[in-house]
Amino acid sequence: MSWNPALDPHCPTGDEVDAIETVIVPRARDLGGFEVRRALPAPKRQMVGPFIFFDQMGPAEFLPTRGLDVRPHPHIGLATISYLYRGRMHHRDSLGTDQWIEPGAVNWMIAGQGITHSERTDDATQVDPMPFFGIQTWVALPKDHEDRAADFQHAAADTLPLLRAEGKDVRLILGEAYGERAPVETPSEMFYADAVLEAGAQLPMPDNHEDRGVYVVQGSVSLAGEDYDAGQMMVFRPGDKVSLKAGPLGARLMLLGGATLEGPRYIWWNFVASSRERIEEAKEAWRKEDWAGGRFQLPPGDLDEFIPLPES
Repeated sequence: MSWNPALDPHCPTGDEVDAIETVIVPRARDLGGFEVRRALPAPKRQMVGPFIFFDQMGPAEFLPTRGLDVRPHPHIGLATISYLYRGRMHHRDSLGTDQWIEPGAVNWMIAGQGITHSERTDDATQVDPMPFFGIQTWVALPKDHEDRAADFQHAAADTLPLLRAEGKDVRLILGEAYGERAPVETPSEMFYADAVLEAGAQLPMPDNHEDRGVYVVQGSVSLAGEDYDAGQMMVFRPGDKVSLKAGPLGARLMLLGGATLEGPRYIWWNFVASSRERIEEAKEAWRKEDWAGGRFQLPPGDLDEFIPLPES
C-alpha cells in the first residue's frame, strides 16, 4: 500500500508552531527485573482522546519459566490492547478466548460490563531467553457501551493498513488515520498507530481528530525547535497542524488520540467507569468470587488461581 502524497503536507516546523499542550514523563516501576513506564493517566492528563492507560512494558529478557505471569483478574468499562514489538504473550479470557499475542498483531478485548483474563509467557517450548517489549493501553468506553457484553477481536499484523513513504512506515492499529481504517471495530472515534521513521524523516500528525498525542518509544523527534527523547509523551492542541522530525538515530513512535468522552472517568484497580457506583458494584462482585453464577467468571483452562480484590 502506497502513501498518499496528500497526507504528507509541508506542515509548519521549527519556531512557526508551538502546538504542544502537555509533555508527560512516565513514572517507572520495577516489577522484579521487568520495568514498566506509565504515561497515562498522568497528573496533567487523565486521557488522550479515549486512551486512559498507557504502559511501556520492557524492554526485558525473560528466562524460560521466569517470564510474565499475570493471573486472572477482572475489568469493566474499558477495552484493552497489548501491542508487542518483541516476544509473545498468552491471553486467556472468560469468553473462552485462547490467543497468543505476537508482534504487530491486534488483540482487542472489550470488557463492557465485565470480563476476566490472564496474560502469561508460559510457552512450554521456550528453551532460550526471550526478548520482550511492547505497549499496553486501555481505552475508556463511552457511556452507552459501559453495560455492553464483553467481546474479543484478533487481527493479524498482515491485515492492518501499512502506509509507506520515503523514510517512514506507519502501521494503523486501531481506528482511522491518513485516509485508512483498521479492521478492528471500535466503540468510539479514535486512532492508534505504530510509526517507524528513519533519521531526518518527517511525519505529519493526523489532523482529523479532536485530541492527539505521540509517545516516543525509541530514538528522538524534534518539534518547534525542541528535541524529545524516548520515554516522553507529547499531547497537542486541537486543530494545529503538527509535523514530527526524527532525530539522528531515527525514531519509533506510537500515535494515539480521538474524540474525547462525555466526561472524566473513575479508575480503581482494573476498573474504569463513569460513576463511583459502578466501581463499587464491580468490587463487590469480584469480592464474592461467585464464578458459577456471578458477574465474573474465570477463563476456561485457567481456573486454579486469580488475583484477589485489593484491600485499598
